[in-house]
Amino acid sequence: MRIRPFQQDDLASIASLLAVLASEFIVADCMPETAAAFLKEQDSAAIAAHIAAGMVYHVAVAEHGIAGFIGVRNRSHIYHMFVARPFQRRGVARALWQAARQASGHAGVFTVNASNYAVPVYEAMGFVRTMPMQSRNGIAFNPMQTEGGAGA
Repeated sequence: MRIRPFQQDDLASIASLLAVLASEFIVADCMPETAAAFLKEQDSAAIAAHIAAGMVYHVAVAEHGIAGFIGVRNRSHIYHMFVARPFQRRGVARALWQAARQASGHAGVFTVNASNYAVPVYEAMGFVRTMPMQSRNGIAFNPMQTEGGAGA
């Protein structure tokens, strides 16, 4: 497994991975129209627009393709982090987080709006909740940030 910066030919793979995992872990309990709207806002065109706007993505590459990815906005906010099911609980999220944090050059606080499913992952990486669970457009999330700096 290696972590490297996003390359343009990764776009379809990360968009597909996001759609599969978001369907299972973020929008599974949402109304169908809410889920469809969320997934549309996270498709390959949307990811390409984020990259064009300056978001920085890294991918975890396994033997047979993309195992996960992370996208950081404004050098201090994790906007996307998804790890394929076979690679979960194997340190991939932590490796992605460490690579993205280092590449950002930002030594201060990082933030994330974590899905309910991802809260324990972020807590293990040194993030703490800053507010109770929130909901926007029918999508639940948990505002979190690193404690006192760059986290674990």
